[in-house]
Amino acid sequence: MTSELMQKELTKAQAILPEPLVRFIDECRVKPHPESYLIAVLHRVQDHFGYLAPEHMDAVSTLMQIPAAKVTGVASFYHFFNFSPRGKHRISICMGTACFVKGAGRVLDRLRELLGVDIGQTTPDKLFSVDIARCVGACALAPVMIVDEKVYAEVKPDQVAKILGEYGFEVKKAPAAAK
Repeated sequence: MTSELMQKELTKAQAILPEPLVRFIDECRVKPHPESYLIAVLHRVQDHFGYLAPEHMDAVSTLMQIPAAKVTGVASFYHFFNFSPRGKHRISICMGTACFVKGAGRVLDRLRELLGVDIGQTTPDKLFSVDIARCVGACALAPVMIVDEKVYAEVKPDQVAKILGEYGFEVKKAPAAAK
């Protein structure tokens, strides 16, 4: 790659990421083993944008001078990276053994029904994202539902709509049948 083409790629990458992220990447690049900072860089990018888009990962690849396949491989290996925009409110249902046995599956089914999305998806209005957790360490409170940072204990399916209502969700009423 010619130096002119390389400079164009660097300029393009710098335009995609905000200046504080570019500066952080520059700081990482001068340290020993700069590639070891890839996960930290990806976390910062995701914290800024809310997810990792292909253009974000390409910019990281260019600025860190790490092959794009490696950046994508690292990002896709770890479950804490998201590749699509997440909702304003993140909902997580614990599916650990205690929660599952005490009805977390039914809570999840109700959540899917109300929001019209599945695990890993975001509602069209970008208000909610739904995920599951293997265990949140609150077995005595099972089943547990977490919205953002708030933990809801002993959740029953009929409580889900009310909990979502605290975050702006409104249950859509079916139209009355014509007489």
